[in-house]
Amino acid sequence: SADRDPTPAAETRQPQRSESTVASAEQEAEEQAADYAAAEQQQAMAAQEADYAEQQSAEQSWPAEEQEQAVAAMEAMAEEEASDEQSSSSSSQQRTPPRDTTFRDYERTELVRTEEDDTATFSLDVDRTSYRLALNWAQEGLVIDPDSVRAEEWINAFDYRYERPSSERFFAITSDWMIHPFNTDGSEDRFMVRLAFQAPELEDDRPLNVTLVLDASGSMNDGNRVAIARAAAESIRRGLREQDRIAVVQFTDDVVWEHVVEPTRPSDRDVRRSIERLEPRNATNVQAGLDLGVEFADEMRRNRPDAYNYVILMSDGVANVDATDPFAILNRVGDRADRNPLRLITVGVGIENYNDYLLEQLAQHGNGWYRYLSTPAEAQAVFSRENWLALSRPFADATRAQVVWDPNVVSEWRMIGYENRATSDASFDQDRREFAEIPVGAATTVFFEIGLAERLRGESLLLGSVELRWLNPLDGEARSQLHEVLVNDGGSWTDDQLALFDLGALVALSSDRYSRLSDLVGPDAALVRRELDTAAETLGRRWYAEQLSGLDAYRDFRFLLDHLRSALPLDSRSGYSR
Repeated sequence: SADRDPTPAAETRQPQRSESTVASAEQEAEEQAADYAAAEQQQAMAAQEADYAEQQSAEQSWPAEEQEQAVAAMEAMAEEEASDEQSSSSSSQQRTPPRDTTFRDYERTELVRTEEDDTATFSLDVDRTSYRLALNWAQEGLVIDPDSVRAEEWINAFDYRYERPSSERFFAITSDWMIHPFNTDGSEDRFMVRLAFQAPELEDDRPLNVTLVLDASGSMNDGNRVAIARAAAESIRRGLREQDRIAVVQFTDDVVWEHVVEPTRPSDRDVRRSIERLEPRNATNVQAGLDLGVEFADEMRRNRPDAYNYVILMSDGVANVDATDPFAILNRVGDRADRNPLRLITVGVGIENYNDYLLEQLAQHGNGWYRYLSTPAEAQAVFSRENWLALSRPFADATRAQVVWDPNVVSEWRMIGYENRATSDASFDQDRREFAEIPVGAATTVFFEIGLAERLRGESLLLGSVELRWLNPLDGEARSQLHEVLVNDGGSWTDDQLALFDLGALVALSSDRYSRLSDLVGPDAALVRRELDTAAETLGRRWYAEQLSGLDAYRDFRFLLDHLRSALPLDSRSGYSR
């Protein structure tokens, strides 16, 4: 572990934290035989396809003066919220959830006794679509569907300013802990542990092969979907260099052949014209678009084997012609190459009539990642040259983690989120395609709720260990890294680090609790409201406003949290017996 920062801990609060950056042992993992890996991949996809079919049948830095003004504004907001909570009428002000949306209800993990199961195995994740979707819905005054909330994507939407790795070959791994924010009775029997995996920044001038697959179906006529897709596609084109190559495919109920552009230079006027002429019509055949897109991508890969290869699907995900579920589509267009793979990125647009499940699963099992865009301006920002060149530089493929808790120290544990990324312990040795691609400079954060077997008595405590495994995208080399989850009473914090840690914990808990609701009524709703109220009260304190009020992310989450709360009933307890 790296030496600890000698800076004194923040006086505002003494967290319980231990931090170490990477100095890990590298070890070679044995490569799986090609036929065995393919069989495992096919088996996993078949199982999830069966699950999908079953589900479908069951349910169709500021100046001081400005800083003071911001603090005053936050305090005024907190006072307003306190008075608003005296009435439950706010819930009626929200419109119903968007119509015709498709999400997958992944069951939340339960608290586990360590003596019965001491290991958590999961894929890392850099998606944040679930959070962007919820924020967009809240801004439109729409009720947020609990099934749309994937806590890991809310957590990973925020920048926690982790230290960069000391080596370009490995991640920086940090482990921290804190007393559980929902210990409202003053007890200290619950804690939260944060594990963070920060990829290094690398200079990489390898060329890019990009195939745009653009949805031109009738459902894209809703709202500003076409404008968003055009803005994103044009930003990607502008971000490419002359050494890069690009192809364009438009599809409706079939490929729109007059707008197809075969692999060419990004400055080719036919590319610009095809993007400009994206217009919605007819039905949606995602299969046809991806079939041709993968054909072009594979052609570019054969001609330019030194380039990274991306297929970028922009759509609302509403497939209604040919194959309509992600696993049938992937089985027909799937890339079987272990070296220099095709990477499927999905970009979602729209609110109503939107299929989140299809787009999220295509990206996860297509060795890529998933983004959601709500405006043309956001599309231009996300795919600006700087951002796009960073996102298109992979640091690790098939990236997964395995945490092993010490049952003599940790009595029970629960991972927040990652229900869709959790996998069997045995799969940790397998280089599966659905394990995440991690771009250079990207970070993944994981929170656990834990209980201790005995009280911490001012000593360092080794809670367990975490191991990472991944493939180097350049040559397919298997790599691994081991880190001890070591915590203690003190910590070398700055106020900003402490505030961001607390913010992440509250984001994790709020999204996790809200996602447990299958609808917005029921016996759990009042309990969820109480816990969300605790989170809002914590974030509304003056100290947090001083540290975080300059961040759009802080203001957006406070707004979103208030929106979640207003849809839930107040916790009214009469004091009478039943």
